[in-house]
Amino acid sequence: MVIGDIDLGEKPVLLAPMEDVTDASFRILCREQGADMVYTEFIPSDGLIRDAVKAIDKMKTSEEESPVAIQIYGNNPEAMVEAAKMADNAAEIAGGHGCDVIDINFGCPVSKIAGRGAGSGMMREPDKMVMITKMIVDAVKKPVTVKTRLGWDENSKIIVELAERLQDTGIKALTIHGRTRCQMYKGEADWTLIGEVKNNPRMHIPIIGNGDITSAQKAAEAFDRYGVDGIMVGRASFGHPWIFKEIKHYLATGEELPPLGVRERVELAKRQLELSLNLKGPVRGVFEMRRHLSCYFKGLPDFKETRMKLVTLTDPQELRDTLTYVAQTWGDSSPEPANVYGV
Repeated sequence: MVIGDIDLGEKPVLLAPMEDVTDASFRILCREQGADMVYTEFIPSDGLIRDAVKAIDKMKTSEEESPVAIQIYGNNPEAMVEAAKMADNAAEIAGGHGCDVIDINFGCPVSKIAGRGAGSGMMREPDKMVMITKMIVDAVKKPVTVKTRLGWDENSKIIVELAERLQDTGIKALTIHGRTRCQMYKGEADWTLIGEVKNNPRMHIPIIGNGDITSAQKAAEAFDRYGVDGIMVGRASFGHPWIFKEIKHYLATGEELPPLGVRERVELAKRQLELSLNLKGPVRGVFEMRRHLSCYFKGLPDFKETRMKLVTLTDPQELRDTLTYVAQTWGDSSPEPANVYGV
């Protein structure tokens, strides 16, 4: 699969953009675990054009995570274009590597975004969605991609026609989450329309499927049954970044990797912690690791007291020591993979 001049190989597996999850430390770790491409947290266009520190900071990436896409959202055409230009020049503005791809978020269903007409709220204004996409494609040099959903609700699944219109703007790939906005993350993702888009003879850009890829077997089924060019893994990676390695191994061999033991999980958690500390400093680095650490060890027996330590300690060395204690105490266990699906 190729996006612009970026060759991601055959059957690539991508890390989905997730607010408060896909920060730089997690992106780097997922790349190390086999993700072929990663995405930043979604960044508000209004925040970028106001030079909001938090928005600018989210654009900072590194060579270690490349290829990486910066994802922006908003509903004001002029603000979206200016934000896309800033993403195009992220290395100069925010420092670091910059971006390889600019991705437009037309898929986020949360009320504070969609309710204001951004994210998947754009599904109610397809003409405006297409207009904004075209304006961005014309304004930047980096490849532009779009992530969206099937439609606003069950009665307005417009993705098959919309995909053609978005392709005509000049985007280089389209990611489709197999739910409507009104579904949020409830129920099962419907991949039939994703397959219909992919099998439309008028479509020639890569189609990436997203939704309910929770295992290596489901990833293989998505490729085999629906013919998508790539798949995107979101919530199933949370507390389980090695899912990319599991998927890639299964696609290559048809065999499952053995479950990851606690000692191996501790080593990954320590790796992400050190990345977070190096990138953000001791205070923010520890604080923003908490939601990750609470999920690395789900399923372990008698773990409540230790989990509370992992999400309340503030001293980096105490946190390292607690992780070492986890390895020593539960090291021979192989709990079920962490799973935040349904939240």
